[in-house]
Amino acid sequence: MSLVKALKGSIVSIAIVLIILIIIMPLPSQVLDFLLMLNLALAMTILLITTNITSTLQFSIFPSLLLLTTLFRLSLEIQSTRLILSNGGKAGDVINTFGTFVIPNGNVVIGLIVFLIIVVAQFLVITKGAERVSEVAARFTLDAMPGKQMAIDADLNSGLITEDAARRRRSDIQREADFYGSMDGASKFVKGDAVLAIVVMIINIIGGIISGLIMNGGDINTVMSTYTIATVGSGLMSQIPALLISTSTGIIVTRAASEDNMSAELARQLFSQPIVLRTAGIVMLLMMLIRGFPWPTLLIIGGMFILLSFQLGRNKAKGKPKQQEAEKLSNVNSEIEMLKNPENVYSMLEVETIEMEFGYSLIPLVEESQGGTFVDKVVLFRRQFALESGIVIPSVRMRDNIQLPNNRYVIKIRGEKVAEGSLLVGNLLIMNPMGDEFLIDGIDTIEPAFGLSARWIAQEKRDEAEMDGYTVIEPASVMMTHLSEVIRRHAAELIGRREMNSVIDVIKKHNSALVDEVIPNKISVGDLQKVFQNLIRENIPVRDSVTILETIADNTPKIKDTDILTEYVRQSLKRTITHKIAPEGELKVMTIDPTVEKQITSSVRTSDQGAYLALEPDVAQSIIDNLSREIERFNKAGISPVVLVSPAVRMYFKRLTEQVLPDLFVVSYNEIDNDIKITAVGAVAA
Repeated sequence: MSLVKALKGSIVSIAIVLIILIIIMPLPSQVLDFLLMLNLALAMTILLITTNITSTLQFSIFPSLLLLTTLFRLSLEIQSTRLILSNGGKAGDVINTFGTFVIPNGNVVIGLIVFLIIVVAQFLVITKGAERVSEVAARFTLDAMPGKQMAIDADLNSGLITEDAARRRRSDIQREADFYGSMDGASKFVKGDAVLAIVVMIINIIGGIISGLIMNGGDINTVMSTYTIATVGSGLMSQIPALLISTSTGIIVTRAASEDNMSAELARQLFSQPIVLRTAGIVMLLMMLIRGFPWPTLLIIGGMFILLSFQLGRNKAKGKPKQQEAEKLSNVNSEIEMLKNPENVYSMLEVETIEMEFGYSLIPLVEESQGGTFVDKVVLFRRQFALESGIVIPSVRMRDNIQLPNNRYVIKIRGEKVAEGSLLVGNLLIMNPMGDEFLIDGIDTIEPAFGLSARWIAQEKRDEAEMDGYTVIEPASVMMTHLSEVIRRHAAELIGRREMNSVIDVIKKHNSALVDEVIPNKISVGDLQKVFQNLIRENIPVRDSVTILETIADNTPKIKDTDILTEYVRQSLKRTITHKIAPEGELKVMTIDPTVEKQITSSVRTSDQGAYLALEPDVAQSIIDNLSREIERFNKAGISPVVLVSPAVRMYFKRLTEQVLPDLFVVSYNEIDNDIKITAVGAVAA
């Protein structure tokens, strides 16, 4: 078994060695007969394969096979030339029979003309055309690769395909580009073989005549007839397989991917329009009126075309209701079969992590075939969000919903609606950075992402709006901005066990020792997920996952509460936090009164579920009111509000304010880099 396996793996190497031996070693005419017929059978097999495949990648070995078959034909031409010149023009039964069959009554001229026509047709028509098609296909395939890759990413992000399917399609695109690039060069093998055939023919005839006259002393007519028949027979036995393979080359490079083989596609597409056949038949009948044309032939052909068109029309009319009924029955049966399987029923209960539904009018914004750009925007946002936060959000599932109003869309998180909005396709949204007044006519609306006043205007008013200083936004960008804000607001919810395991796998590629030490010995995947969620919830990037794991490894022996553990992780990420809130190296903050800190500290309670804040409602309301006034003062001054508190109070003060002010940054002294200049410009009192 191992010997058979080894031979199977080395079959190409063995074939090449045997071809080289054929070139070098003289062979008996019987062996040459066998090899010539094998060459013909191999060429026919290749031609039949190319007509039955549905995609070029199903025969991707063709360029290499083209080289091997060309080398094989070369070896046979050399061997036949050796026998013709050394054996008095006798090179075996196959060559002699074929040459005699093609050259009737010993007419050498006819045989040579037939041979030259085959060679020239192969060289100038088939091979030249296939070479040009290969060159153009290779160029266009390479140019289209970026667009195809983006289309695959879009399908993957929208949930239409899986990761494995996307990986397979990317591989097919790369293989297709490699195939056409190889075919561009491999087609030149066949062209060179055609040129060689003419050279070999001239050598055989001239060499045979010299050999026959000088060495054998034969009659000039007999010598020419003998060697010409042998030469033509040898050339045709070489060039007919070459013609078949050249035809295969032309078929495979002009073959577009389809669902069926070439014969079925040809029958379906050529006879799909009965009216065309009927028109062609009528034209053939009208040509009978031209004097001199063979009217019986035209009558037969025209009648056949007309009868065929009527028959196809009847079959098409009968088949349509049956096809519709069969499709309905097939859909019903497939649905019943699907529901019979409990696993398929359970799959209907699955919900998408992120999902968008669109009304009918918004489909052109999403459908790429209609010029939609929304999918590309989602792809770019996922990449940008991953770079900013360190988390790759799940793919956004997109689908149309006829139950929605035409211009409305809905955003869902884990199957539940969290946001919605309306768009006017074909219009532009304008916003006034200086206020809520608009001098351009349009339809007033509310910008869905931030709830600001806006107005829809006609597209032809874009230049006027830009000249007046308005912010002009395309409908797809409005929807993308809304989706991005929803994702940022609910980012912590999007980190599930699957996403967490993906992060762990990435870390493990470069720091497996750290992962093995921490997970699951010191912290479970679920608790690590909570730490990451706490950080993402407060807009802290988690790209430095190694620092996060090292901090957890250092503190888990004494700390089990994931909220407190998160505070230690935040302190380890102080450079990241500082860069986010103070990119210019200077930070203006508001502090909280020591009395407030004392009230918060004394109101902390602990339970089995962890620590929580039990502040009196009136005191909590007073703190929030004072904080809101300070934030309003910051906003008027154009300063982003940041509250600076002590490490012991930070977590509880954030919990106190996050319901009312979810975007407020609350940081502790230990989370600010030492190089930052801090200026207190406000304080929160009780």
